[in-house]
Amino acid sequence: MRKSIAIVGTLDSKGEEHLFLKEFIESRGYSTITIDVGTTGSSKFPPDHSVCKLIYIKEMERSLMVEAIIRKAREVILDLYHQGKIGAIISVGGGTGTFVGTSIMKILPLGVPKFMVSTVASRDMSQTIGTKDITIMHSVVDMLGLNSISRLILARAAGAVCGMMSADSGAERESPRVALSLYGFVTQAAENIKSILEENHFEVIPFHANGTGGMAMEEMMEESYFDGILDLATHELVDAMFGGYCGAIGPQRLVSPEGVDTPRLVVPGGLDSAVLEFDSNSIPEQYKDRKIFFYDFRSAIRLTADESGSLARILADKLNQSHNPIKILIPLKGWSEADREGDVLFDPESSHAFCETLEKALKRDVEVRQVDYHINDKGFAQEAANIMISMIKGRG
Repeated sequence: MRKSIAIVGTLDSKGEEHLFLKEFIESRGYSTITIDVGTTGSSKFPPDHSVCKLIYIKEMERSLMVEAIIRKAREVILDLYHQGKIGAIISVGGGTGTFVGTSIMKILPLGVPKFMVSTVASRDMSQTIGTKDITIMHSVVDMLGLNSISRLILARAAGAVCGMMSADSGAERESPRVALSLYGFVTQAAENIKSILEENHFEVIPFHANGTGGMAMEEMMEESYFDGILDLATHELVDAMFGGYCGAIGPQRLVSPEGVDTPRLVVPGGLDSAVLEFDSNSIPEQYKDRKIFFYDFRSAIRLTADESGSLARILADKLNQSHNPIKILIPLKGWSEADREGDVLFDPESSHAFCETLEKALKRDVEVRQVDYHINDKGFAQEAANIMISMIKGRG
């Protein structure tokens, strides 16, 4: 069975636009499945599925109506996907249409083309896209029927999703996969670890620990993409504590749910400091007496011993809730490029407070190993890679 492209949209208000997509895609030899997520049930053309006719929404207030439409549409899309009927999805919308369309797209797994033509694409799309591989195209003009400009935009969008549908990387999974979290202050460590794992025939999938990256890694772990997690940069946790640059994580970061047995090696990469948006000319009053590493438009402040102890309890609480095999590897000579003897963020007392509190708060079955290296040393990379490989082989 050749898969179709799902066209999802509010066909009561954007019927002409979605009909144009349907006809253009079909003229290129692809089949389509149209799904109406409008609330009135009226449309410029008969859709294959009308979500509002599958649920009772007449007496609902608007926000609840939209939520109900999204939930049911996700069920319809997922069912079609599991039947092997759809291989891509496209939608057109304004503010609400973009929210509805992308919310529905998120139910589909990584790699399924997801294309949103949006009148609000020039705004901050971080919450709209989240951790998903959604492509957003700015419509430039508003979508109020068809004209020479909107036809051009929609034709390009339809052509793009057709191309995405036909594209295949040709790459199959041949080696065990290890997810590796990293960020700028531990780049050397990440490069060293990646090199060693690849020499041992493991594929390394890197994630930027910027908030979204860590959450994407967690979601993909739940979907069984990885054989192991080498959580080198757990820095997101301290930024979440301070409202810092990389702190946009959810409660599931570093918590593996029941039924997930992917082994995780945890390293306190970047837990020495919080990264905040200020420079040497704009230091907030409350941080003027701190050890500060000025990086660019961001600066890292060293945690006090008390703050490190609090951070350790947060980390321990998360790991104690996890159901997968966990080990912790701590480099005693520093956790980031500026946390080394002689550098600005070096503070053994604060690091010791973290380690001492962590070991006391963790479950007994979580092994904590301390090694006499800096995180960016090659020796540390070898230790981390060896433990990760051993954990994966032990799982097998």
